[in-house]
Amino acid sequence: MTTLKKCLLASFALVFVCLSAGSSYAQTLKEFFSNESTPLTYLGVDFSATKVEGETATAAEIVSKFEPINNVIVTESKKYDIAGTFKRTSVSNFLEAVQKLNEGVNPATIKANGVADLEKGLTAADIDKHVKKYDLHGQKGIGLVFIMDGMSKTNKEAYIYATLIDLSSKKVLLTERFTGKAQGFGFRNYWAYTIYKVLNSIDHGKYKEWKSKSAATAETRVAAVKSHASLL
Repeated sequence: MTTLKKCLLASFALVFVCLSAGSSYAQTLKEFFSNESTPLTYLGVDFSATKVEGETATAAEIVSKFEPINNVIVTESKKYDIAGTFKRTSVSNFLEAVQKLNEGVNPATIKANGVADLEKGLTAADIDKHVKKYDLHGQKGIGLVFIMDGMSKTNKEAYIYATLIDLSSKKVLLTERFTGKAQGFGFRNYWAYTIYKVLNSIDHGKYKEWKSKSAATAETRVAAVKSHASLL
């Protein structure tokens, strides 16, 4: 056998091994909830579709706080326990896609005139379209994003879609709207606390409900959670 043929056979064997290994990491949403070793990637808090009501800070000041809010949720992981809430030993972070959209928010359009402006809000169909904007740089597996729908200083609460997506196809696997009470000193802490409250709601009941519903739902498989390159 020639050296070229040997190299080709070796290459084909390697590809076969990689594909076989990759398929073993494929999962459905059902498998995500039933197998707690399945990885989760955290994408951050997406403010790019939100409206803010009753806030005395200027629109420019509000937009400037989006990144600090995202930073504190990641750095204070014991308080904002995403891994624990979703029953994982750890969570990977990939905030670049959300950060890019947040940076593009136009301050002139972010403020609402009153609470009534927040009543309509986003729909599940809007969420489906919105996540297609994410530039995920080839990320695989299941990702979690909190999409901020509205922030009401009058009601001292925020309206947030907790959303799980297939990172490869950008398909929404699960999305649900929560109300998170706001609390704390300073703009960053005040609104970051709403994410803490949503995580608390998921941890104390909603996760169990989602898991139960997913077990009774037939689903197609989503992307492998590890790339072939990482298995070499």
